[in-house]
Amino acid sequence: MSVSLQTICRKVAGGLATSLILAGSLSAASTWGPGVPIEKDLVYGRAGDVELKMDLARPTEGTGPFPAVVWIHGGGWRMGTRTWGHGPIQLLAWQGYVAITITYRFAPQFPWPAQIHDAKAAVRYLRAHAKELNIDPERIGVMGESSGGHMALMVGLTGPDDGLEGDSGSPGFSSRVQAVVSYCTLTDFTQLKPRVATTEAEKTQTRALSTTVTDFGGTKDPNDPVWARLSPVTYADKNDPPVLMFQGSADPIVPEAQAHILDEVMTRVGTPHRLFVAPGGGHEWKGELREETNRQMLEFFRQHLKPKQSP
Repeated sequence: MSVSLQTICRKVAGGLATSLILAGSLSAASTWGPGVPIEKDLVYGRAGDVELKMDLARPTEGTGPFPAVVWIHGGGWRMGTRTWGHGPIQLLAWQGYVAITITYRFAPQFPWPAQIHDAKAAVRYLRAHAKELNIDPERIGVMGESSGGHMALMVGLTGPDDGLEGDSGSPGFSSRVQAVVSYCTLTDFTQLKPRVATTEAEKTQTRALSTTVTDFGGTKDPNDPVWARLSPVTYADKNDPPVLMFQGSADPIVPEAQAHILDEVMTRVGTPHRLFVAPGGGHEWKGELREETNRQMLEFFRQHLKPKQSP
């Protein structure tokens, strides 16, 4: 995706959603997997008068119960469509997973933590309906790109004591997942301050990002504790599920430093994880680099979500 930093800042200054850029095109690719059938418009929860829907792809071979993966689209927490996840969930289904892509409530109409509530409700739905969906409820993963990657991390790194479960659907079931994959996402919102940046380009970039995060749920005070509560890095500990992070080395939207911040914290506290920095990758990538990160993602889920084979 060829977008200059100046273009990003003009869109923010003009009141247009940075989410148009944050959406990326990891999700837009239609060639992730073969044409596995997709069941559309299934309701996984409700939030007030808002009906939350998902699309689902199932394995076409095997008897199950299958592991499951929730895929979350990007869009700056304020735009996008679950159809961006059709390619990824088809690939996952082809590889033996029941996979869903979800719609969730958008900011600023529904500010944080509504989006996290809805993502957790999707996990609870899979557990509540495990038998009819032929799912193993103890083998559920979550993945997302850009702001969807942030949501995936929040689902994986937070628990009931963090007060982010919400009541969007399937109460009484756990939202715990067993594996997390994130692409190109913010991890520590407290660092989105021009005074933290060192160059003028970095200051412009962090100013644009902080505007988007303010619409999501932050405040105009960069020292407000809410910025830490929005950040996945705040919640990392040794009891978290395994995490695989992808980050482009040339991402013009999310600074590469954001991935390293969470990487360092998870190393310190003992969260099982791995970071892959895609060389030359922007806020998306294609070709051989895409094939390599797809391979790593599938191997990660196979390792953590599929039963170990008997010798």
